Amino acid sequence: KIPEGEAVTAAEFRIYKDYIRERFDNETFRIRVYQVLQEHLGRESDLFLLDSRTLWASEEGWLVFDITATSNHWVVNPRHNLGLQLSVETLDGQSINPKLAGLVGRHGPQHKQPFMVAFFEATEVHLRSVRSTGGKQRSQNRSKAPKNQEALRVANVAENSSSDQRQACKKHELYVSFRDLGWQDWIIAPEGYAAYYCEGECAFPL
Repeated sequence: KIPEGEAVTAAEFRIYKDYIRERFDNETFRIRVYQVLQEHLGRESDLFLLDSRTLWASEEGWLVFDITATSNHWVVNPRHNLGLQLSVETLDGQSINPKLAGLVGRHGPQHKQPFMVAFFEATEVHLRSVRSTGGKQRSQNRSKAPKNQEALRVANVAENSSSDQRQACKKHELYVSFRDLGWQDWIIAPEGYAAYYCEGECAFPL
């Protein structure tokens, strides 16, 4: 799930390409990734090109495509998420089955399954809300502070220390659920993955 008040600043779609030993030995492929805008009966869907790559047929490894342009749109409007469409062609325009080109889909080995990587950042509204909540809490604490001056001084020191800890950069847990994003139809497995994100101010020098 995307944390409340967070925005996607960048997103990547990663798919694995196996080495293919025959048929396309000396070919060059052009791989394109599209956002599906609208589907139609009896004719091709409306597509929006997100990213493309040109590579040798013999190349092997993870291919990374930038899908930032559509990620926040899907988060805000999940019902508009009709998935991605991938195409493979030779340089002379011949369409190739992605599987024959070595691309590993949802039926491939688990460690080669396609997946998405997203990068998040707290929105300004979220930051203001956190600061406002912290300010109200500190005001309430002050109203309940003991009258004894020594106790008040100790309470203020503890409060400032706690405030510094809240603002310091630290790692937080984050679980990205493809189902919550509405992507379960085109990312069959895994259902999501455990990730982390940093929040707070980083002290320099590191």
